[in-house]
Amino acid sequence: MNSTITQQDVFAFVGDPATFGGLPVKRIDTHVASVFLAGDRALKIKREVRFPFLDFSTLAKRQAACEAEIEANRPFAPALYHGVVPITCEADGRLAVGGKGEPVEWAVDMVRFDETQTLDQIADRSGIDVGLADQLARTIAAAHARAPVVEDAPWIEALAAYIGQNETAFAASEALYRPAEREALTRASFAALRKVRPLLITRGRAGLVRRGHGDLHLGNIALIDGRPVPFDAVEFDPLIAAGDVLYDLAFLLMDLDERDLTLAANVVLNRYLAETRRLEDYDGLAALPLFLSVRAAIRAKVIAARPIPPDGDGRAIADAARKYFALACSAIEPPPPLVIAIGGLSGTGKSILARMLAPHIGPLPGAVILRSDTKRKAIFGVAETATLPIEAYTTEVTDYIYTSLFWEVQRPIEAGHSAVVDAVFARAEQRWAISEAARACRVQFVGLFLTAGLETRVDRVQERMHDASDADERIARRQENYDLGVMDWTLIDASGTPEETLARVLEHLQRVVRR
Repeated sequence: MNSTITQQDVFAFVGDPATFGGLPVKRIDTHVASVFLAGDRALKIKREVRFPFLDFSTLAKRQAACEAEIEANRPFAPALYHGVVPITCEADGRLAVGGKGEPVEWAVDMVRFDETQTLDQIADRSGIDVGLADQLARTIAAAHARAPVVEDAPWIEALAAYIGQNETAFAASEALYRPAEREALTRASFAALRKVRPLLITRGRAGLVRRGHGDLHLGNIALIDGRPVPFDAVEFDPLIAAGDVLYDLAFLLMDLDERDLTLAANVVLNRYLAETRRLEDYDGLAALPLFLSVRAAIRAKVIAARPIPPDGDGRAIADAARKYFALACSAIEPPPPLVIAIGGLSGTGKSILARMLAPHIGPLPGAVILRSDTKRKAIFGVAETATLPIEAYTTEVTDYIYTSLFWEVQRPIEAGHSAVVDAVFARAEQRWAISEAARACRVQFVGLFLTAGLETRVDRVQERMHDASDADERIARRQENYDLGVMDWTLIDASGTPEETLARVLEHLQRVVRR
């Protein structure tokens, strides 16, 4: 930088409305950057600072960091980041944005969005609904598909280092964490890492260790033009941004769960799995408890290190840190998996119940949902809401669908994750087969068969919109004559509201599930 021009001079220039044709300028400061918002434009300037984890102390390093930020965010928000622009000193000594003179500073040039539309603020105001959670998962899956593959070994070693660093930080905060609890967390974390290390290596060889976002929490995702857009990916250390794609996703899942947005977290997980269509990701669920725990522990560590506000007593910071720590402890010791099969004729509310029930079935963030309707659409290569011809519903096709479900359910179960299977299960042999699939994996099985009157079922199928099921009134009425055979599953009255059905099921599970 020109020795006569300081970064504060640059900030004063960029913060002047005259620089942007008289538009008002809003400045937002963090410990590593200052962002200047004017009209539909945002300029982000790296602060002249150096920390143990980053170094922005020279102009060349800040330029490199700006360029790295563009590269890091390209898979997630290509339309949000324009590029890197110099702040120049012109021949007459005046400063300019993108001028022809000597660069005295560098800025990331971005599209300005409504700062009140970050998902953390939306969550605080109204939560995260199912539709938004679904969109969010689709967005992340697409970004991960574009993200570059990186070497797995350095990241796996870094994961071990993170666990050690967390323990050191927790030990330094004796007032926040009991020694026995933090030591137990560290032991369990290292044990989990040893167990899943071969899996992580396998996933790395399959190209599933990539340069991800690295900081994928709700505050770094904005709703822009009705779509969730992740931004501010980690640029200062490629190793921090690198990792298994499920480790990247785990930050978001953990953040949603910490906010008690458990349904949204479960929707994100299930939609992500549906989008990637990788059986390897079902295997990868074995590492998810470790990923969630490490992410929560890092958040606990970072929050505990925040300075206490001048007008505060630090209790809010301490409470938040302990909450994340408790989440880290619970995630690393998940409950045993189980298989819950939900059967019933069309219109009994199987899919609604599956979606509402899954977040209640551990491990975090809830059970994987396997649905015959979506499986059929995937096999035929059409969108979930597309209507299939009658030829897609022959006995032979249906038998293939059920057989696929029986095999597929074993993947998450063997990974230690629970599954909810949603299908009609009208035939006794289908019900027997899914129960045998669970027993083959040595996990508990619960079979539920929903019931509702014919007219209720007809009304419900007629009201469906944008659903994977092709069942209509004709099919609902025809099913009334099905011979269900010997029914050895628990019958659940589903004639009332979805909430009433869920309450009946949770009460039943409380009695029968072994923990």
